[in-house]
Amino acid sequence: MQAMVLNELRTPLVWTELPDRLPGSGEIKLSIAACGVCRTDLHVVDGELPSPLVPIIPGHEIVGRIEAIGADVTGLQVGERVGVPWLGHTCGACPYCTTQRENLCDRPLFTGYTRDGGFATSVIADARFAFPLGESGSDVSLAPLLCAGLIGWRALSIAGEGRRLGLYGFGAAAHILAQVARWQDRSVYAFTRPGDGTTQAFARTLGAVWAGGSDQSPPEPLDAAIIFATDGDLVPVALRAVRKGGRVVCAGIHMSDIPAFPYALLWEERALLSVANLTRQDGLDFLGLVPRMGLVTRTTSYPLREANRALADLRAGRFEGAAVLVP
Repeated sequence: MQAMVLNELRTPLVWTELPDRLPGSGEIKLSIAACGVCRTDLHVVDGELPSPLVPIIPGHEIVGRIEAIGADVTGLQVGERVGVPWLGHTCGACPYCTTQRENLCDRPLFTGYTRDGGFATSVIADARFAFPLGESGSDVSLAPLLCAGLIGWRALSIAGEGRRLGLYGFGAAAHILAQVARWQDRSVYAFTRPGDGTTQAFARTLGAVWAGGSDQSPPEPLDAAIIFATDGDLVPVALRAVRKGGRVVCAGIHMSDIPAFPYALLWEERALLSVANLTRQDGLDFLGLVPRMGLVTRTTSYPLREANRALADLRAGRFEGAAVLVP
């Protein structure tokens, strides 16, 4: 197999020939067709997340077909197309796993961070965290759904049923979630970097009823806001934008420090929440609805060997939507 390997933090990935691997008990081997490039991959490469496994093969928005199945795996078959997300393994025994909150597992493994991921031609995955994708849609279009889509879906669930939804940071996750929200008949308000008219226009093509800079106030109070951007300064901004009883959800795995803000912003039963990972049920619920939603992912494809260029373009904001590596 071939892979782009992170040998040291804050260094470029290296094209590497590796021995083929076989799945163990409870595992499957996938031949990878596509792997999305997520901002979390940048956090891994840049050393912004604690205790990474290095060397590591990044990538956690994996679409592929099952090439081999290990012992004690049921419900999957060779040749089936599946997706593998960020949460790649849970212990099944801690208080969180036994109460259907496996996203908070005490002993998890994360794809592309603490177990090898999808910037490769093949991958070994925990069969419990391999979601059937069916045959509708291309491999490239489905890849961003495995994290940008899933985390957006969980964030939307935590945000509640409010009709006026603000999205701060309009990248891979928000461009998917905007479509989900419109499918649910919600009104989407898109917040971008100040002065970024191109992204604001992109948001409007996806059904946003308003789009502006994060330095602007929405034309009416929001029921909820989801922050995908990594800038902690946006937390008090979003709290100011939501109505009494509104919710602000921080959906990223990494964020800069949140500045002090007056209690008055939180008073009147506003809520500040965060999203951590996903559960298998999140994956089953969201991916099961995808064919009905008519989602269209905006993607830019890169050959696997050009993973470093894809990461650099993501960091610089050189494309709209999501980047996807194709072996």
